[in-house]
Amino acid sequence: MAQAKKYGGNEITVLEGLEPVRKRPGMYIGGTGKDGYHHLLWEIVDNSIDEAINGHATKVEVTLHADGKSCTVEDNGRGIPVDLMPKFKKTALEVVFSTLHSGGKFERGESYQVSGGLHGVGSAVVNALSSELLVQVKRDGDRHEMRFARGEVVGKFKNLGACRGTGTLVKFRPDDEVFGGKLSFDAGLIAERLETKSYLHHGLEMVFIDETAKGEGGQRSPVTHRFVHDKGIAEWLPTLVAGRGKLPVPSTGGGFYLEKRDDDAKLGVELALQWTEAPDDLIKSHVNSVPTPDGGTHDAGLRAAIVKAVRNYISTHSLDPKGVTLTAEDIREGVVAILSCYVHDPQFQSQTKNRLNNPEVAGQVEAMVRPALENYLNGNPNWAQAVVARTVIAARAREASRAAKEGISRKTAVSHRLNLPGKLADCSSTDPEESELFIVEGDSAGGSAKQGRDRRTQAILPLRGKVLNTFQANDAKLSGNKELGDIVSALGCGVGPDLDLGKLRYGKILLMMDADADGHHIATLLLTFFFRHMRKLLDAGHIYLAQPPLYRIDIGKQTYWALDDLHKERLLKQHLKGNAKPSITRFKGLGEMNPETLKMTTLDPKQRSTLQIRVKPGEELRTDTVIAELMGKDVAARFKLITEHAHEIDDLDV
Repeated sequence: MAQAKKYGGNEITVLEGLEPVRKRPGMYIGGTGKDGYHHLLWEIVDNSIDEAINGHATKVEVTLHADGKSCTVEDNGRGIPVDLMPKFKKTALEVVFSTLHSGGKFERGESYQVSGGLHGVGSAVVNALSSELLVQVKRDGDRHEMRFARGEVVGKFKNLGACRGTGTLVKFRPDDEVFGGKLSFDAGLIAERLETKSYLHHGLEMVFIDETAKGEGGQRSPVTHRFVHDKGIAEWLPTLVAGRGKLPVPSTGGGFYLEKRDDDAKLGVELALQWTEAPDDLIKSHVNSVPTPDGGTHDAGLRAAIVKAVRNYISTHSLDPKGVTLTAEDIREGVVAILSCYVHDPQFQSQTKNRLNNPEVAGQVEAMVRPALENYLNGNPNWAQAVVARTVIAARAREASRAAKEGISRKTAVSHRLNLPGKLADCSSTDPEESELFIVEGDSAGGSAKQGRDRRTQAILPLRGKVLNTFQANDAKLSGNKELGDIVSALGCGVGPDLDLGKLRYGKILLMMDADADGHHIATLLLTFFFRHMRKLLDAGHIYLAQPPLYRIDIGKQTYWALDDLHKERLLKQHLKGNAKPSITRFKGLGEMNPETLKMTTLDPKQRSTLQIRVKPGEELRTDTVIAELMGKDVAARFKLITEHAHEIDDLDV
């Protein structure tokens, strides 16, 4: 048997200088792919931003050169110190770019109160992983220069002569030996990152010169982008909301903004926040202007503050919804927020700074945000009511059915034959803009409607069975109810949170019930279903109530149609003259009308009267409460509602 090689001191390797960076670049930049490639640029840009954070720079300019593989970053800050450091017998400039863990940000003194750079490795790492790097410093009335390659000095420190102003310029090219030859910088990504920086720092001018841009003829035509946002993240918030393609909640009035500093905690917080109709949240967090895509303790503090502020508002104003329990996810659903924190001594998870780990920051952020947001809710009741209503709707949607969420495709010639209810009398048009679906009570009325309709644009779906009260229905009951399943299949757009209006087969959905108590009850059950499980149809204005007449009144040769008893009395008072005797016919149901009468009074768009069903802005919570009291299991709440409003029962609109 061969003897194992003895493990001794000669097997120990000591990497010196910048060798560790080139041997294990992933430890410092996260990897050698696209993210790591761009991380080199972010390190240099963040050094310039640190000058701006501490009030020493007003402009940062980034140039992406024509080769797409090299960049220059220049700022008008103080300039990196160039004096000699006796201990190292080198200038401070050379030490910063050639020695790990060197920099002016370890001790929080007058030079840097806060900064994104912490470990003193950023500039040296960029140097180690670049095939060429040029540094120029304007300081003390002179311009100075040094050149490096792969961490080694290739052009000694020299004075280029007198100059005006101060600042630092760094030009570098990532090393193809490390990153491979295929990677290059992404101009769109750089522009987005720089604009983000301009939002985070009020008034800071960020300039991006893209020399890779091409004109109409395909020739290179450099483009300059200038980003300045004096209102900071308050100006960024509406842009983010609009970019998500979902309406803000409420639709008008803007969002919540906070800028606050706690000197004892040495923490500054800036926050812009808005709820939207989006099914998820979006929180962009930053620490000392560095993005933290993986969140951290500051992000956790914000999330807790949002939940507690809304819960406290609901409790204070007795707005707890009936029949549903609100979770933290319900409350935060749809939130779009930008959180920018300035932490005196941040502890990031790694050199890539994707996550903040300071345990104390969570409680500090929560303590600063929660009372401010709660005060804003109390001071803006319309805004607060819309937020609470949106939260309740999220909770109900979460508990609602997922049955039939696989909607059929937008109407095509094929969709007329596949997956549609057998009792649906479809129209020939495949254009949702002109197509209408009448949901009709009973086969008898359905037969008259089919004969009186315009076959090209009007479809008829009769309801033969009992309509389920969906307010408290579970998934099993919903999926097992054939009438509701037929409605979902006919509409083709799906149900619940996955409802897609782009697949809706009919632009108008009209509920055509008898003009009596039973008809009103069925209409109410259907509206409850649409409100709970297909809310987007209501919000987009697709749901209508057809208004068939209850009475036919003949006076002489004139015929009038009355919707109800009150309307009948008004028509008689208006048109009955002298000793004329009216002939009054009361329809027991739509099935009693002949097709021509039904067409003239209820189907024909030129003559009919319809009522569009929408929830008014600011009335979402009240609507939800009324439906919960009318349709929920709480008998006491329903009894109280009916007895309190008995005197106006004729006009009760549900």
